[in-house]
Amino acid sequence: MKFTPETYKLPDKPMTPFIDTDEIEGYLNNTIPSRERVREVIAKSLSKKRLNLEETAVLINVTGSELIQEIKEGAKQLKKNIYGNRIVLFAPLYVGNKCSNNCTYCGFRASNTAEVRKTLSDEELVKEIEALEDNGQKRLILVYGEHTQYDAEYIAHTVEVAYSVKKGNGEIRRVNINAAPMEIEGFRTVKAAGIGTFQIFQETYHREAYKTYHLRGKKADFDYRLTSLDRAQEAGIDDIGIGALFGLYDWRFEVMGLVRHTNHLEACYNVGPHTISFPRVKDASMLDMGDTYFVSDEDFSRLVAILRLAVPYTGMILTAREPAALRNELIQYGVSQIDGGTKIEIGSYAETQNTKQDLNRGQFRIGDDRSLNEVIEELLSQDMIPSFCTACYRLGRTGEHFMEFSVPGFIKRYCTPNAILTLTEYLVDYAPKTTAEKGWKVIEENILTLDETMQKQVRERIEKIKGGERDLYF
Repeated sequence: MKFTPETYKLPDKPMTPFIDTDEIEGYLNNTIPSRERVREVIAKSLSKKRLNLEETAVLINVTGSELIQEIKEGAKQLKKNIYGNRIVLFAPLYVGNKCSNNCTYCGFRASNTAEVRKTLSDEELVKEIEALEDNGQKRLILVYGEHTQYDAEYIAHTVEVAYSVKKGNGEIRRVNINAAPMEIEGFRTVKAAGIGTFQIFQETYHREAYKTYHLRGKKADFDYRLTSLDRAQEAGIDDIGIGALFGLYDWRFEVMGLVRHTNHLEACYNVGPHTISFPRVKDASMLDMGDTYFVSDEDFSRLVAILRLAVPYTGMILTAREPAALRNELIQYGVSQIDGGTKIEIGSYAETQNTKQDLNRGQFRIGDDRSLNEVIEELLSQDMIPSFCTACYRLGRTGEHFMEFSVPGFIKRYCTPNAILTLTEYLVDYAPKTTAEKGWKVIEENILTLDETMQKQVRERIEKIKGGERDLYF
């Protein structure tokens, strides 16, 4: 049965939640992995089948270093089989940091009087986007504090502004959203503006832990947030992103929660989340929490690999919260999207002098402050294809249609050629000479992996891009 407003809450009784703490803890406490069982689960994932909770728990409960390494190797192989060697790039753009909630881990929390509150005007928003376009960005995620000012109409307006900004050969071709949960009509309003993914993080899937961090505001309602993306689906947004903030509770429980949320969406709407994010708690202005559930780099790399195996066809986002060296490692285990050239202080992309992070102007401290070109150079040195592709979304290959293409593995036919074409645009329009030299080498190597017909078509389109045409895709 699909979600409707009537099934969210009965008069005095909440609906049965699809996140059942006892169920998840039962799997975690009672699943004992044998070597043979672990290898069976990895093999199932490599056959491109999503894992269930018991199978996910098998991987989570592994303790031996040899089997942990097999999990990582399995994740590396699965990523290669499905996504090839491309990495999609984007930039977060914070539009406003007013917030009505009081989340103890967040610099935007309402009780933080040290936070410099600001909402970009249309003129300031245009300047930010022009600065991003000058660097070669094509994909944005607009981020908003959870405040009544940032309602559906306002978000839709800022999306329209973002799409309207053209500078030189620069343009934004996809705008994703990270904002407060809405009612169905609100989601419809935002959808009409032409958004890509609507991203809402549950933060922690553990109900009791959730209460200790979310002290006031609408976000304090665990169930309302948990069912938010059901409402988005009912509004026709079939491209959604989920996530958990690791460090709020036991990472093993959160991985299970993300898999259970994925299963729920697939069961109800025949399509899972387009992306899963897994940020870790980072330093923030007025940070007020302990380190009981701190996730080490070692455990973090494990959970990334486990998530990749558990949900083979879901995009996985690793943000600039993490340092560059760790990001370079984790990309191997299944990450398909990263941000580059990231700045999170309101209005900071258009600034040319102040480059120092200011926790009283941003949500948290980022760990990777490299420029977009530096990130691209690093990816090229690893023989990866930096991609700004937006073809699937604009051709309607989302939701169930995306699953039709991706589950059989057909999407790789489009991803590599389209990644090559968007990289070509970057090399022609923005790249320094040294970056361009590396980029053309990677492009040639990857063209040779295509069949003869596709090789010819890609080369023809590359020449058209060199001749001045833009936005060519399959």
